[in-house]
Amino acid sequence: MASCREKPAASSAVKKPAQTNQQIFAVKGLVKRLEAEGQAVVIQHEEIPNYMAAMTMPFSVKDTNDLRAVRPGQSVTFRLHVTEDESWIDQIAEVGAPKTNDPPERPSVRVVREVQPLKEGDPMPDYRFTNELGQAVSLSDFKGHALALTFIFTRCPLPEFCPLMSRNFSLAQQQLASSPGAPTNWHLLTISFDPHFDTPAVLRSYAQIYRRDARRWSFVTGALIDIDAITEQFELPVIKQGETFEHKLRTVVIDAVGRIQKVFMGNKWTAEELADEIRRAAAANPARPPPPQ
Repeated sequence: MASCREKPAASSAVKKPAQTNQQIFAVKGLVKRLEAEGQAVVIQHEEIPNYMAAMTMPFSVKDTNDLRAVRPGQSVTFRLHVTEDESWIDQIAEVGAPKTNDPPERPSVRVVREVQPLKEGDPMPDYRFTNELGQAVSLSDFKGHALALTFIFTRCPLPEFCPLMSRNFSLAQQQLASSPGAPTNWHLLTISFDPHFDTPAVLRSYAQIYRRDARRWSFVTGALIDIDAITEQFELPVIKQGETFEHKLRTVVIDAVGRIQKVFMGNKWTAEELADEIRRAAAANPARPPPPQ
């Protein structure tokens, strides 16, 4: 799809409030597990026509009572609410088994690199990618610059997942570019873990949605063996589910010396926090010791 959130056909939405841009969908799925202290549930759901492929992903609730009777293994129906900035589910009810599309079996043999987890203060290893222009890009190309990187796939539909990462990068870009006295040695790097779909042409179109400055922000992907390695180093499991993914969120700031300065977990960080970290990372120098662990 051309954008991260494709507007649904009128026939697929159960209800659309007249005075908001909220969309509401009726969905069927299979409960896999509860998480986030009863505030979210992972569901393997059917395709949502014109909005989202069948996949397994976490959904949040606004009222924890909605999950009181929910258990792993249940087949359920629920309403999915989606606004510009967030999504949540409610009206969860147990029903007969849904017609979920099981993901295809993964290849029995897959070449992977043996890597170790990375933490704040560690030197960042070099990785090679291909950017939205089809050009080779390496992390070492940005030595001397603060570098912020995050991980997405362009088909991710829910606003508080991959689209939020891109919106926050766009806002941080604007703040740094317009702030008097801001450093000039910084760059943003959005890494797609879906190299088969997210070709340079797809990444180029996606980048236009977020008004990126090509001098400051690159969209890249690469060989699957390298994508698997870098996501594993940041403990970011990426599980292929048919044509989409189940994944967590990680955003990393690397200082101008090449050390990992900050790892943002999840989606609770703000563009202001990212911009502040980039300012600090841009001022790093080799004489300064790494932060204590």
